[in-house]
Amino acid sequence: MSGVQTLVVGPDEADQRLDRWMRRHFPQLSQVQIEKHCRKGEIRVDGGRVRANSRVSPGQSIRIPPLPDAPLPRNPVPQARRISDADAAMIRAAVIYRDDDIIVLNKPSGLATQGGSGQTRHVDGLAEALCFDLPEKPRLVHRLDKDTSGVLLLARSQRVASALNAAFRHRATRKIYWAAVAGVPHPARGVVRYGLVKAPGGGRGEGEKMLCIHPAEVDKVEGAKRATTDYTVISAAAKRCGWLALVPVTGRTHQLRAHMAEIGHPIIGDGKYGGSGQENLGDGWGAQLGGEISRKLHLHARSLTIRHPVSGAMLTFTAPMPDHMSRTWDFFGWHPTDAPADPFEDEE
Repeated sequence: MSGVQTLVVGPDEADQRLDRWMRRHFPQLSQVQIEKHCRKGEIRVDGGRVRANSRVSPGQSIRIPPLPDAPLPRNPVPQARRISDADAAMIRAAVIYRDDDIIVLNKPSGLATQGGSGQTRHVDGLAEALCFDLPEKPRLVHRLDKDTSGVLLLARSQRVASALNAAFRHRATRKIYWAAVAGVPHPARGVVRYGLVKAPGGGRGEGEKMLCIHPAEVDKVEGAKRATTDYTVISAAAKRCGWLALVPVTGRTHQLRAHMAEIGHPIIGDGKYGGSGQENLGDGWGAQLGGEISRKLHLHARSLTIRHPVSGAMLTFTAPMPDHMSRTWDFFGWHPTDAPADPFEDEE
């Protein structure tokens, strides 16, 4: 057991969350332990109380309470050796771009971004197979839900991660998602502004569920956060199903899924938000459509536009749809090549 100590945030540790900084320095701590120490005021930054998701800056002093020593593993095995050849090949095949600073994946549907809630196989753990010519594994700078496929960006150094974290936080990126939804929204282009709050008794991470709050009530509901989603209809199969482009102006948990369900057009295959009021509870709307319609979630991070953190060049990355969505597009006669790169560009 260590005593109280004070550590100073280094110049290469800028702009990262306190809980991640703690796990980097004290890997024996769990997320629950870090949050508990913060709630009790035992972890402090520059003498003040903080939350686990607060961000730290170079030069700040962090008070560390007495902590248990890290237990010695009985059979220490480097993490890279625990990745199977099949998983290493799978995650490397998902790379759609890489340079000395960033790696871009087309994340498969069904693969979690991070661990937690029983997730033992995830992008963060498999990133050891993405070191290529550099000594350290790439870092996550944003996330996608487990069942959402598409563009996922990783940084290959702490410096680049800090720059990209700032870009996402300041909304200096543009993310466009494709989704197939129940029915067709009217009007064909609009904005959803319902706030979001975690449902009582919900889980954490992939297991939690969010409730929509009317914009006029957000400030009255404890824990609610404002959320904005732009949508536009690209094509429709009569009034049965719509192909939508979605832009999450804010980046809340399950934002796109909760917003589309709230306006009466849940995403096909969404058992968490699309099952309410449907006969096929638990499978999500669309599970009983038959034909080539898969029960998997039809939500795909189609493209991401960023300014390169080192070169400054504007880059756009586009990810092909997963097989289950491609089959649905074929079923309805939709063609990805018919969609503009940015369906919102002609907006007045």
